[in-house]
Amino acid sequence: MIEWEVERVIDQNIDKVWTLFADANIKKIMPQVEKHELIEKTEKEIGAKHMQSYKEGKRTETYIVETLAYEDKPDKKHKQIFFVIGKAFEIDLCFSLITLGENKTKLIYSGCNQGRNFIGRAMMKMASNKSNSKTVEAFLDRVEQEAMNL
Repeated sequence: MIEWEVERVIDQNIDKVWTLFADANIKKIMPQVEKHELIEKTEKEIGAKHMQSYKEGKRTETYIVETLAYEDKPDKKHKQIFFVIGKAFEIDLCFSLITLGENKTKLIYSGCNQGRNFIGRAMMKMASNKSNSKTVEAFLDRVEQEAMNL
C-alpha cells in the first residue's frame, strides 16, 4: 500500500481553486482522464457516481468513481473519491482546500493506493515511493498552474 498527504499553498481564492475540482474542469487537473460522465446523483452529493476513462500510454481503463465525502463551506472545501482500477487497485483520494487569506488557499492532497487482489498487491510491493511522490508533486503543480490561470 502507498499512502501520502501533502500540502501546497496556492496564491488564489479558494472558490476559484475549487472550480478546478468540478466535473467541467476535471481534465484540466487530470489530463489523462478522457471521459468523466455523471451517472448517479449530482456532482455535489455524497454517493455521486461517475464513469471515468483514463489513458495511460496506449491502454485505457474505464471504472466507476464514487464520491464518499463532499463539503463546500466558504472557508473549507473537501471532496473524497474512491475507485477500483482493473479489479486490481483500490484508490482513495481526498482533496481539501482551506482559506488562508482572500487570495491564499491551502490544498491538502491525500490518498491511498492498495492492491485489491494478489496481482495488485504484488505490483504494489514493486512500486516505488519515489515514483509515487513525483506523480503527487506533478498533480499539485498542475493544480497550482491551472489555478494561477483563472
